[in-house]
Amino acid sequence: MDTTARPIEVLLVEDDPGDVLLTREAFEGKIGNTLHVVGDGVEALDFLYRRGGHGDAPRPDLILLDLNLPRCDGREVLESIKSDPELRRIPVVVLTTSSAEEDILRSYDLHANAYITKPVDVDGFVAAIRRIDEFYLTIVKLPGQL
Repeated sequence: MDTTARPIEVLLVEDDPGDVLLTREAFEGKIGNTLHVVGDGVEALDFLYRRGGHGDAPRPDLILLDLNLPRCDGREVLESIKSDPELRRIPVVVLTTSSAEEDILRSYDLHANAYITKPVDVDGFVAAIRRIDEFYLTIVKLPGQL
């Protein structure tokens, strides 16, 4: 790893405290990765647009987005991200409990980069997060890292 590279910024948009805890556990010990967490769609947009208490928020290199969120759901957040020229290149991985075909198709129609149904068991969930981390933060060249 290039020691001069800046940390990889990951934004987790998740309202379930248990899933937040498991995601933090999966990212634990990853040198160079910073996990930021927001609990709803409005806060996610505030983070991305650096509004309110997020005025100094870094631009994420990767977004992990739940669909079923309070105040503003993940579909609306995804649509906002992918319709904004400043944000649309950020990879968005939809990470949700829904395996409904309608949700999968709609997410890809809104230009999600990947759709993952959360495994119901703890080990499966942590393993899925680690695979996302390995793929997007180790193998893939991210736009923000150019």
